[in-house]
Amino acid sequence: MGDLSRWLALFIKELRQIGRNRRLIVMLIIPPTVNVVLFGFALNPTVTNLRLGVLDESMTSQSRELVSAMVESRAFRVDRNYLSDQAITSDLGAGKLDAALIIPADFAKKRISEETAEVQFLVDAVDSNTATIASGYAAQIISQLNQRLLKESGTRSGRTASDQAQNSDTSNSTRAAAVPPVQMQVRPSNPSVSQRVALLYNPGLENSWFIVTGLIGALLVLQGTIVAAASMVREKEVGTVEQLLMTPAGAGEIITAKIAPVFLLLTADIGLTLTVARLVFDMPVRGSLLLFVFAGSLCVLSGIGIGTLISTFVDSQQQAQLVSFFVNPPLVLLSGATTPVEAMPKWLQPLTMLNPVRHFSIISRGILLKGIGIEILYPNLLALMGFCILLVGVSAWRFRQQLK
Repeated sequence: MGDLSRWLALFIKELRQIGRNRRLIVMLIIPPTVNVVLFGFALNPTVTNLRLGVLDESMTSQSRELVSAMVESRAFRVDRNYLSDQAITSDLGAGKLDAALIIPADFAKKRISEETAEVQFLVDAVDSNTATIASGYAAQIISQLNQRLLKESGTRSGRTASDQAQNSDTSNSTRAAAVPPVQMQVRPSNPSVSQRVALLYNPGLENSWFIVTGLIGALLVLQGTIVAAASMVREKEVGTVEQLLMTPAGAGEIITAKIAPVFLLLTADIGLTLTVARLVFDMPVRGSLLLFVFAGSLCVLSGIGIGTLISTFVDSQQQAQLVSFFVNPPLVLLSGATTPVEAMPKWLQPLTMLNPVRHFSIISRGILLKGIGIEILYPNLLALMGFCILLVGVSAWRFRQQLK
């Protein structure tokens, strides 16, 4: 009973100390809220209104139809029309354009004669991600145009075949009319094969759902690291470590009493970030909320373990912040929280499994978006528990060594 009373006294002392630190309270509320909103809106892979330069050497209705298709998608906007390819490539190199479309003079002639009409699409690839997306948009726009032309060509071919069924001499021209003016293979030519696409778990293709569900774990670990490191190091700076050693409390009681208030405050951030995601991005909660909170608590403890471990190697809060800046960015970048792990190099992907944020991102998306339970997520939960026990255990051992 005495041990519990000593621990409660230390626990209340830590709570009062945190309550007097208004900057800490603000840091636990404002940054998670702002980061969830900003990252949810800002980290969006879709691009719109890319500056498109057009060099139309054909100057026909067919070429204008292609330009209109590019603009109607809202992915591109015609920034300027050019008269020479030297001028358009110069502006592209100078960064005045994001992409350029060059339509040759024989574009309409080839389309009318049912030949393959080629156009040149140039992209400023300094930003490789935007360049890849822009190229994909252009290919999709031309593919849709091809499908429409193919459908129109097939309709005309059907009418021709019906009108001239009695004249076998026109069969060659009928087959030629069935050839699309712009050749592009977009789906199997066998009409007996059909393609169906089902958008599961995110039918609206809301990119913010992917970003926010991964970002929650990253914020929990980052907050835990910074707050725990600052809280532990503060005892060294103000010289209260020696006073704690003079009390009857043991090293284990001191460590747990210091960790517990930080853990409770950071656990509240789980509800805060989830509420913001729900209100701002209409984030669904399809699975067990209790399981989500439990996984988030393990993530918080992992962050506290990292912060406590950092505090054992530094002597001031400034040093702790600098070390945190060195540790936290790799944790976020190698977690799959904001970018798919599959987009990373092959040799780097296995390293992400050594990251607690990576496992929480899988759990978070599984619970919130897919509604799956512990029967599927248990490997990631076990891994998260392992990281939690290892990090908290090692950091507590290191801190206890300093108290001797």
